[in-house]
Amino acid sequence: MWPKLALIIGAFYGMTGVMLGAMGAHALKKKLSADLLASFMTGTRYQMYHALALLFLGLFAAKYPSGLLQGSIGSISLGTLLFSGSIYVLVLLRWKVGIITPIGGVFLIVGWALLLAAAFRIQAL
Repeated sequence: MWPKLALIIGAFYGMTGVMLGAMGAHALKKKLSADLLASFMTGTRYQMYHALALLFLGLFAAKYPSGLLQGSIGSISLGTLLFSGSIYVLVLLRWKVGIITPIGGVFLIVGWALLLAAAFRIQAL
């Protein structure tokens, strides 16, 4: 279940990351200040990085099932939603959701730490 979920979420984040990146580069370029546009593009960049990470994790977790990898998948999935999603909400809707962005960042860090721990535990590598 976890490998498939990682692939589904990674593919969704990748697809929507491309769409949002194109929207930022074209439709929003003339409507947002340089600072807001830079923030928006940071959200899309982090979303794309973590979409790729989830695709990798899905393939890796299929071969080496591990609770640490499951935790990494969950943490990176949620962290991406909170981190990038809160940036999109802040830029597009001007809602102050400041505390959500760093919480998302913490989930991303935890997800990478869990992957690191899993890498040390997997004997076959």
